[in-house]
Amino acid sequence: MITVHHLETSRSQRVLWLLEELGLPYELKVYARDPLTRLAPPELKRIHPLGKSPVITDGEEVIAESGAIIEYLAERYGAQAGGELAQLVPKPGTPAHRQCRFWMHYAEGSLMNWLVMKLVFISIPRQRMPFFVRPIARQLCAKVIARLIEPNVVGALAFMEEHLSRNTWFAGEALSMADFQMSFAVEAALTRGTDTTPYPHVRAWRDRMNARPAYQRALQRGGPVIAKF
Repeated sequence: MITVHHLETSRSQRVLWLLEELGLPYELKVYARDPLTRLAPPELKRIHPLGKSPVITDGEEVIAESGAIIEYLAERYGAQAGGELAQLVPKPGTPAHRQCRFWMHYAEGSLMNWLVMKLVFISIPRQRMPFFVRPIARQLCAKVIARLIEPNVVGALAFMEEHLSRNTWFAGEALSMADFQMSFAVEAALTRGTDTTPYPHVRAWRDRMNARPAYQRALQRGGPVIAKF
């Protein structure tokens, strides 16, 4: 039996979506974030030394990191999938395979860096601090977001918009493991204060994802994807 160690409002939601699409039975263990730090609780270190989510166990296997988990599930269980999931792992050497590999790495290697930085700089002025420091912190964080972070987020959205204007899914016309890996990053990019009007194809991709019954089941089990601040 697969067990998913799921931190609320976290990247592990995409693992639940994949499991639901594959129709695999799994046990869900939900962990609450620390109310002050918003970090994972220490209990997760009993599962994996990094103490982060997502982590899954499958028999004797303990697997951490979203990309590694998605690849493991797709490679081990994806062969039995048909229909829309037949290209979950695209055939090596094809354009779809190259695109899938790129987006699997891009999600965490590039895009999430800027989205995490944006979240941090949005959160800093809301932390407890002397009242006379708060205006300075707010102004400094706003400048970092405007001058450094937001241009990179906008650039990423424009890059994805151009790609999705030519492709239904991230690896082409078929759903692949890249879509699961990109799901959390796209949700975050579209909900953290950036004007999304110029990106109709990115929003359409998100809408297609949200409309899938398996995605809705994952939300019902795992809760909201993005925390509200």
